[in-house]
Amino acid sequence: MADLTAERPARTALDGSGPAAARAEIDGLKRRLHDHLRHSLGKGPVGSTHLDWYLALALATRDLMVETWMDSTRQAYKTDAKRVYYLSMEFLIGRSLVANLLATGSLDLARQTLDDMGLDFEAIRDCEPEAALGNGGLGRLAACLMESMTTLGIAARGYGIYYDYGMFSQYIEGGQQVEMPERWLRYGNVWAFDRPDVTEPVRFHGRTEARLDDRGRPRRRWVDGEEVLAQAHDLMVAGHGCWTVNAIRLWSAQASREFDLRRFNQGDYINAVAEQSFSESLSHVLYPDDSTSMGKALRLKQEYFFVAASLRDIVRRFLQTHDDFTRFPNKVAIQLNDTHPALAVPELMRLLVDEHGVGCDEAWAICTGTFAYTNHTLLPEALETWPVGLIGDMLPRHLEIIYDINHQFLEGVRRRAAQPDDARIRRLSMIDEAGERRVRMAHLAFVGSHRVNGVAALHTELMRAGIFADLHRTFPDRIVNKTNGITPRRWVQAANRPLAALISRHIGETWIANLEELRGLLPLAEDPGFQADVRAVKRLNKEALCRYVDGRLGIELDPASLFDVQVKRIHEYKRQLLNILHVVTLYLRLREGRAADQPPRTVILAGKAAPGYHMAKLIIRLIHDVARVVNADPLVSGRLRVVFIPDYNVSVAEHIIPAAELSQQISTAGTEASGTGNMKLALNGALTIGTRDGANVEIGQEVGEENIFFFGLPAAEAEALRHRGGHDPWRYYTGDPELRAVLDMIGQGGFSQGEPDRYRLIVDSLTRHGDYYLLLADYADYIACQDRVGLAYRDSDDWTRKAIINVARMGRFSSDVTVADYAADIWGVPVRTEPG
Repeated sequence: MADLTAERPARTALDGSGPAAARAEIDGLKRRLHDHLRHSLGKGPVGSTHLDWYLALALATRDLMVETWMDSTRQAYKTDAKRVYYLSMEFLIGRSLVANLLATGSLDLARQTLDDMGLDFEAIRDCEPEAALGNGGLGRLAACLMESMTTLGIAARGYGIYYDYGMFSQYIEGGQQVEMPERWLRYGNVWAFDRPDVTEPVRFHGRTEARLDDRGRPRRRWVDGEEVLAQAHDLMVAGHGCWTVNAIRLWSAQASREFDLRRFNQGDYINAVAEQSFSESLSHVLYPDDSTSMGKALRLKQEYFFVAASLRDIVRRFLQTHDDFTRFPNKVAIQLNDTHPALAVPELMRLLVDEHGVGCDEAWAICTGTFAYTNHTLLPEALETWPVGLIGDMLPRHLEIIYDINHQFLEGVRRRAAQPDDARIRRLSMIDEAGERRVRMAHLAFVGSHRVNGVAALHTELMRAGIFADLHRTFPDRIVNKTNGITPRRWVQAANRPLAALISRHIGETWIANLEELRGLLPLAEDPGFQADVRAVKRLNKEALCRYVDGRLGIELDPASLFDVQVKRIHEYKRQLLNILHVVTLYLRLREGRAADQPPRTVILAGKAAPGYHMAKLIIRLIHDVARVVNADPLVSGRLRVVFIPDYNVSVAEHIIPAAELSQQISTAGTEASGTGNMKLALNGALTIGTRDGANVEIGQEVGEENIFFFGLPAAEAEALRHRGGHDPWRYYTGDPELRAVLDMIGQGGFSQGEPDRYRLIVDSLTRHGDYYLLLADYADYIACQDRVGLAYRDSDDWTRKAIINVARMGRFSSDVTVADYAADIWGVPVRTEPG
């Protein structure tokens, strides 16, 4: 990876350069805070709230970034650098203040200045709302990669949607998930530069017609329909050391016409603003419920809305300095983060052919030379498809282009085939003809890209052998692996300051930009003094989490217990339910006096369920019912505790992850593409219990099999058992008395007094309806593995040694490594090897 270990001159004087210089730095920041308080917010220091001081500090920090942003942009134009554009429906950036203070080298200065003013830094920091621009791993990966692209000096820009309300805020009422709007923009967004002067028209519906261009060539034209305006909002992204600053450009939807004043004055208030309300709804919510036809149409509109605005912006930027589209792939790389932006392929074709007069063959070569596609799922049901009728009505020109692309592609396959194979042609087609005709977005993205990457080695292998087997045989060199990564700046330097300080005290600070240098900790893994320091840091973080949980939920946790953590989106394949089966198993053993060798354990879960996903929401309710019973039982008091922390997001993760000691990564083997939570937890010193799935496999290879707890069927055996027969869940239920007791307690009202059938659906899904995710097949091995975890935890020295080894060997999972690999193999751009 790139070597970014050279030190930048300090931005502040709080580095031992002398008390006078430090005083000057503090006084200077005080002046800037008061200036922003007065001139930007219209307030004085007397009576100003924590929110006011947060806004002033954010504005002062933003000032430090703007000049670098301008310099970075000018440099990119001056050198005619190739640009990387990252298209993603989500950017889960979390809070920005601490990250930007770290990037600019101003965090200690800010703390000392506020302390000097008698202000509470933590209270001011916590005024910042979580940016509701993403939901899960997809968005967090996008945020990490953008930060690493910037750290590595790549001229990059992200593109997405500026959501008003995000996905939802999760509340728990009566143990059940309740969704409420995320009002994160209530006080505006100090980090965003709103660009009312930068708008792009986006068309929907209408019709196409034939025409001749100015050279007499036949062309198609998209006319009529309705237009929505996309307005730009720019969020700066600072790299480590703030040597480079890039931006994420997000689009909000605006009406193309002002509201109808005549109707308003006539008293028709609703219709006067109807068009404005309808247009602006496009950017209200991330992933609107698509269980209705209107919800499906809104999702498809969102996807095209941000793709169309982004492609127009990208083409406009290219044309500022170039007039030859054949150079487009040499100057532009566009990464499609999953299939949500797949409509970028026909949209770029439309722009090139219909609006800029490029020939079809040349336009297709430009498209495939420009696009690359990242796949994030192995679940066939999760691969996006859209009804042909819906696309034809909403985007008539794009459906024509998709048909043309598909026809040319399949004709080429037929010409190269040794003999006709209609079944293979049907599998390769971008149009699924079975039942309702649907466009396969993954096929469109795959065929329209020069590279398609998986996000873990196992995932990539399974892509080639499974969901993309036919496409892989057609394009044998197209699929490559790019294992996901995480930024150590966010997940250790910012989230776990005590651990970062301990590491830097022993091996220096260059690991922050070159994570492989953590291997310098390996000789210390056997050192009793260093082990004691690592345990002290973990205890400090556990106590901080205890205070957070007590303050937020009123639940007291024991910091001396094993903190057993599973934090991720609630889904059947992620198997939170298997976790709960273990909790109930341990609970019954403790009640019967059969777990004396197990240490006290606190099981911590967090995650959101999609609003329309009934089974996932039922699992959340079961978690709460189990927690209510277990936590109230005096027979297990002090031995077992269960807590669900609601509204999981980046800020909540920054509380949980540094305190975790056991990381549960227990998805059915062959279902998780990669995962990045596994990396964050291991980097913060948690040991992993997991299946051989996603990036778990590579983590095991790095840390050593003796320093991770693997269990369960491997992917090939799981696939064979599930799809080729042989899995009889009833046999597991009747043959394992302990499993039967657990399922009976859940299914017969042991945790739902007064409603004994509340969880019958869950139990029946396991015992009578196939157990699709193989919980019962893996149950016995999982329980035995958890027993080994408990016994290992009792040996604190050996547990700490394993934890240190995990931290020390996580270097290859830095997003800097991931981005450098993308840059070399997919984008064709250089990365900076030293700052400046």
